[in-house]
Amino acid sequence: MAKVPYAEVIGDPIAQSKSPIIHRFWLQALGIEGDYIATRVTADDLAAHFRIRRDDPDWMGSNVTLPHKQAVFDVVDDRAGLKQTLGALNCVFGDADGGLVGTNTDAGGFLEPLENVALEGKSVAVIGAGGAARAVLLALASRDVRSVTILNRTPDKGRAVLAQFGLTGTILPLDAPVPPVDLLVNASALGMIGQPPLVLDLSPLPASAIVYDIVYAPLETALLAQARARGLATIDGLAMLIGQAALAFEIFFEAHAPRERDAELRQLLTA
Repeated sequence: MAKVPYAEVIGDPIAQSKSPIIHRFWLQALGIEGDYIATRVTADDLAAHFRIRRDDPDWMGSNVTLPHKQAVFDVVDDRAGLKQTLGALNCVFGDADGGLVGTNTDAGGFLEPLENVALEGKSVAVIGAGGAARAVLLALASRDVRSVTILNRTPDKGRAVLAQFGLTGTILPLDAPVPPVDLLVNASALGMIGQPPLVLDLSPLPASAIVYDIVYAPLETALLAQARARGLATIDGLAMLIGQAALAFEIFFEAHAPRERDAELRQLLTA
């Protein structure tokens, strides 16, 4: 590797990651000398990997994806107490004292495309209660939504995460009818390539509802296609992916991502 400032995404497997495409596009667009790579890191090598990175003056930080989002708590400083809230980290960087700091940009990335949407006092339904759903719930709690309905295979898990974030609402089984909410979010892997489909009847949703699917492979999920067929507003998974990447980019390279070129970036990601 050339001796330039660089960041990376680590995971196992990692070849499927779109993060290098996103960050390299921004680096080139801004004329920043740097790189962003994908690095396969096994669970056994995680601690050693970060010891090496910590001592590398060219390393700016690492995004962390599966299966390391929980294990990385053991090798970094969790200054924001995210282990007790989100239970996952997706971003690691070094501090001035040579330490390693962990954070999570998923909640901010989820909220970004909803920035101009008035969520206060609104009702939301969330599919799933796993790691991604926790980021979504943390984000929703910051926007003072009125109520959240969680649809999940395991009701007790849904009840626990709802209470953890101080949200009021209802827990329903996954096959229950969708309630007439203002925002419906699929925060599960259902509908993703290689996963079971997400089968929902969207007819209870009002015409003003927004349907948000965090899945981005495929980008046009069956849920979004059904929502668009009904004329509902939709948000796809690339919105959250790009949003959380922009927050990480600012941490790593101390520059704002050139978001005015999002349309060009989307074309690149979907080519």
